[in-house]
Amino acid sequence: MIFFSETFGIRSLQTQAKRLLELVFDYKIENRPVLFHVFSNGGFMLYRYITEMLHTDKPFKNLKVAGAVFDSAPGRRNLIGALRALATVLVSTNVFLKYFLLLAFATTAVLLRILLYPLTSFIHESHYDALLNAPSRWPELYLYSQADAIIKASDVKHMADTRQQLGVSVKAVDFLDSAHVSHMRAYPTYYRNLCTTFLSDCLRASPH
Repeated sequence: MIFFSETFGIRSLQTQAKRLLELVFDYKIENRPVLFHVFSNGGFMLYRYITEMLHTDKPFKNLKVAGAVFDSAPGRRNLIGALRALATVLVSTNVFLKYFLLLAFATTAVLLRILLYPLTSFIHESHYDALLNAPSRWPELYLYSQADAIIKASDVKHMADTRQQLGVSVKAVDFLDSAHVSHMRAYPTYYRNLCTTFLSDCLRASPH
């Protein structure tokens, strides 16, 4: 879904996002503050559809979102990073199938997300662009690294800066040398402290 359906503009993760929100109501925690902890671009894509539903679908509008943490996300139109991510997913796949899928993804991404981007953006806005100006205003914490080989630190910084200019309470922390989605492994105490402090701040600021 992440590498092929979404690249073709098929909103396949939208169904998963709705199921996730429905679970919140199934567990009857919709009246409690909810914090999203989002990992990598796959989680960010899912989060994009969640935020859209929270603002457009009546059943979900009353969900009390306290804040959102983004770990190693978001990135935009980074073909090399996307190929590295897909190669990681396919690490145990037959070698011929692996390289066929990598080639197919690269060809599709170059065509639809780079060469034809001015046209395809009108049909299916990229997840990155959609969330740059998202209507959500709850606090956001961005955890990223200059050493991330999949998500560019400059992409995360641009998102954080743009959201802050819109009036969102934003904090961005650069771990400098930790790998993709490995900041907690490299700095467990620091990572936990950042998240728990952010959560505490969100709950204090929440009017609910």
